[in-house]
Amino acid sequence: MSTHPTGRNAALADVQPAGPEPAVAAPAASHRVAAFLREAILSGEIAPGERIRQEDVAERIGGSRLPVREAVRMLEAEGLIEYETNKGARVPVLGMREVDLIYQMRERLEPLALIESIPRLTDAHFDELGDIQAQIEQGVDVASFLQLDRRFHLLTYSLCEFDALTSMVIRLWNATQHHRRMFMALIGSGQRWVVNAEHNLLLESLRRRDAVDAERYLQGHIRRTRIELSRHPEVFDRT
Repeated sequence: MSTHPTGRNAALADVQPAGPEPAVAAPAASHRVAAFLREAILSGEIAPGERIRQEDVAERIGGSRLPVREAVRMLEAEGLIEYETNKGARVPVLGMREVDLIYQMRERLEPLALIESIPRLTDAHFDELGDIQAQIEQGVDVASFLQLDRRFHLLTYSLCEFDALTSMVIRLWNATQHHRRMFMALIGSGQRWVVNAEHNLLLESLRRRDAVDAERYLQGHIRRTRIELSRHPEVFDRT
């Protein structure tokens, strides 16, 4: 049997310090722990409702609880972790109504972030978006699709200079990651052509710098997903 760490342990091994961490290294250590936990939550390795026990994480990385505590605070601000008094930190669990409201928020906020970003997007950004979409159209698995879909959309908002808006958009994306994963696994690859068509319409409108069309296509794209999710309560039963 291999003695190399795998899965979550492998990721933790990557952030294992050589010895006691000096105080100046605490911010870097916190960011490394946060990066590991963020990826584990977004990938579904740490599921909704699962608790993040700081002492367990600290023990695995062979360090103190301070960087873990700071990492938890960072991820709480990103909407990936919630803290309950006397219970500790856990990945949030959302019901159908909550997810529906979050998607309605996305329908309003993301087009605004897109409009703010469009004037600063360059041909290089459009080419990168085209490359990402080409990868999506190759028929990737659900995990790869979710990563590419996230990259595609967040890139289109990346030139919005209003940090409060972009931070909220990312927080809303984080909150619904689990439900997108469950939904895509449920419907399979048969409906991917709809996503591809919507992405291509959006990209074409961005290349034309047509903010009106881009806003309309994006809002419809998010709305369609919200409506489809409402037709599949089993997605929420599996949370």
